[in-house]
Amino acid sequence: MSDSASVREDSVLDCDDCISPAEAFGIVADETRLTILEALWESPDRPIPFSELRRRVGVDDSARFNYHLGKLRGQFVRKTDEGYDFRHAGEKVVRAVLAGTFNEDPVLPAFPAPGSCVACGGSLEADYGDEKLTISCADCARVHAHEEFPPGGLEGRSSEALLSAFDQRVRHLHCLAADGVCPECGGTTSTALSRDADPFDLEVVVTHRCAQCAYEAVSPVGLVLLDESTVLGFLSSRGEDVCGTPFWRFPWVVGDEALTVVSEEPWRIRVRIDADDEHLVVELDGDLSVVDSAVEPIERIP
Repeated sequence: MSDSASVREDSVLDCDDCISPAEAFGIVADETRLTILEALWESPDRPIPFSELRRRVGVDDSARFNYHLGKLRGQFVRKTDEGYDFRHAGEKVVRAVLAGTFNEDPVLPAFPAPGSCVACGGSLEADYGDEKLTISCADCARVHAHEEFPPGGLEGRSSEALLSAFDQRVRHLHCLAADGVCPECGGTTSTALSRDADPFDLEVVVTHRCAQCAYEAVSPVGLVLLDESTVLGFLSSRGEDVCGTPFWRFPWVVGDEALTVVSEEPWRIRVRIDADDEHLVVELDGDLSVVDSAVEPIERIP
């Protein structure tokens, strides 16, 4: 990883006062400093005066407490006339701890998931490990969803609530990445189509990649259409609940049968979405912008 002081010439960030990633991790790698951040987080009223913050942290030595608070001040904590409050980086550290990112590695054995396999019609099941939730077919093992999900998100949720949260999280994160904003760091993401479809058994997938933090998300092409107005209008007018149905239950999202590669140079992809006696055909370019769409009747074989 490059030093944070190294930025592109066209960046709006002047990083003369930035600290390196190693230094930043070193600052918070101290129990007293983490306790200070936790005390700020747990306080219903901020800013907190110095003496009150020291009392909540439980450090009797004022000089020692001031030393550790001073290490946090500037990058993780800010001082105001009323006391001390978070900076964004300080909140992110506490959120990462609460999410279990640093200190939890739970594993959930397979449990039933709603829907049926787009390949064989078998039952779906979900499992959790390595901070990823996977939904696949119990019979043929075809993967329908495979995404990161913070360990803290498992806390206090039933399997049904977990799958609902997973569905919403995947939708929103990929929507943000497709709009050019990294869900992790806020940096700029690029979008590309690829035939390197691992772990999905698909002809083509979408890859969103952040130029700043190297965040990467891989998804089926159809996932980007879940918030496309043309698609929403077509399905909602025919009684389909797009928002209330898990994305992996839509064959045009997770299956290949509805997708046609028209060309690769440049990329042109057609996705067919069936509803009632009609289907919507949406054509996408390499940036996943809709370049054409049409509603056509479904031809039935007598």
